[in-house]
Amino acid sequence: MKIVVLAGGFSPERDVSLTSGSLIANALMQNGHRVLLLDVYEGLHDLPADPDTLFRSEGLDAYTVSETVPDLDALRERTGNGDALIGANVLKLCAMADKVFIALHGSMGENGQLQATLDTHGISYTGSGYVGSLLAMDKEISKQLFCAVGIPTPAWIAFDIHNGSRAELEEKIGIPCVVKPCDCGSSVGVSIVETSEELDQALEEAARWCDRVIVEKKIVGRELTVGILHGKTLPLVEIIPHEGFYDYKNKYQGTTREICPAPVSDQVVAEAARLTKLGFDALRLRDYARFDFLLDANEQLWCLEANSLPGMTPTSLLPMAASTVGISYNELCERIVRGNAGAIV
Repeated sequence: MKIVVLAGGFSPERDVSLTSGSLIANALMQNGHRVLLLDVYEGLHDLPADPDTLFRSEGLDAYTVSETVPDLDALRERTGNGDALIGANVLKLCAMADKVFIALHGSMGENGQLQATLDTHGISYTGSGYVGSLLAMDKEISKQLFCAVGIPTPAWIAFDIHNGSRAELEEKIGIPCVVKPCDCGSSVGVSIVETSEELDQALEEAARWCDRVIVEKKIVGRELTVGILHGKTLPLVEIIPHEGFYDYKNKYQGTTREICPAPVSDQVVAEAARLTKLGFDALRLRDYARFDFLLDANEQLWCLEANSLPGMTPTSLLPMAASTVGISYNELCERIVRGNAGAIV
């Protein structure tokens, strides 16, 4: 197959995406495909006479994730692309491919905008469609849908950073609480608030990334995640940061211990699988996803959010869970690109 792997983009999760994309591209080339790794924001301004020569069979360098979120203002200035989220010739090159593998995280890649654009151009791609992407990315909508189908999720309010009442926030949710942007991933802009004094700073940090902020009740418990591939759940992973919580740095700098399969009871495994499948259907997701949970002291599972495009970096949790049941990284990429789950045993 001829495959475009779309990565990068204008998102705080840009570096994570480029790392995922480079690994996916290399895996697909090793599987025998011709691949073009393409930054959806930067694009390619000067195409060769025969653009087909851009699709390669080997020799792509891997990216790494830095400790800090990338400087998007510097990226905008360097490229001169302004607010145009799709760079030069991106759609033309995608149309040349048999399949587009979406390796983006956050922003346009996960909120349905890219998927809708590809749909209007008749371009086939991996992962969820525009509806599922939107529903999963918007934390307020996804939590409303979780409640509608009976998936426990921490109590929350959507806080208007410009007009919201802090007194109402403290009355309805209280402190401690968790503050997060409504539509970011990789824990960008997320703060754990333990005191009233920390709340203003947390709201300000979340508002850097999104005007709409979710403030939810803090649940104390073990962090678990469940991957799902073509309707079948993978083994649970327990996430244990060496310090703090599972934030951007802990996700990508090797400062977290992951255990797979997670050491939990059979009842918890079964309930996590049930809730993941229920959420996958409620959010109209497709192909693959990952659901994040907290398990409290009473063995109650609380669903935090769904990830419609889980990370595929060396420290990412979906590839780890897949490897536990004998699905190698290369095979995982192949199953995603072909839309064929096969047998999971």
